[in-house]
Amino acid sequence: METEKGKLVAQQEGLVKKTRIMVVIDESDESFHGLQWTLDNLFGCITATAAPEQPEANDEAGSRLITLSLVHVQQAFHLHYVPAGPGGTVSTAFYIPSSVEESVKKAQQQIAKALVSRASDMCKDKMNIEVETLVFEGDPKEKICRAAQEMHVDLLVIGSRNLGKFKRAFLGSVSDYCAQHANCPVLIVKSPKEASK
Repeated sequence: METEKGKLVAQQEGLVKKTRIMVVIDESDESFHGLQWTLDNLFGCITATAAPEQPEANDEAGSRLITLSLVHVQQAFHLHYVPAGPGGTVSTAFYIPSSVEESVKKAQQQIAKALVSRASDMCKDKMNIEVETLVFEGDPKEKICRAAQEMHVDLLVIGSRNLGKFKRAFLGSVSDYCAQHANCPVLIVKSPKEASK
């Protein structure tokens, strides 16, 4: 059994592992509910037990015990043609101009910035937490799993959107995919509506 003195010595010697928790953020209320649930239920417990053992650690970001990675993945914008004539053949196609592509990408960047800003604002009051925000572009399922592996995440938190059987079958579920393919534990947080059923 480890004593309090033993824990303090281990921490001073740098033997205590920093915990990294990744929370996935998107435009849905369910993802922000997942973040709030994480802050209330996980970080409340972790910081309450960690703070008394390291009072001086609150002063430096480098000595914080927990890193919270807020991750948003935006779909890549693909230039496609739009059929413009009868039969919709390529020869009668209208190609989307590059100005439209630039406009869409700029809008995606603004949305991503607003999402991670809102998410990081939710974390301001928590002590002993280092918050980082990351935005990736591509397929959310693959990017989230790859980032979790490369960043050596200890826990991946995803809000459940409760798509239903048919939408899940056709669209796929990011949370299901991550639960099956991530190399770390995955916590899927149900929305309050879904949890009350």
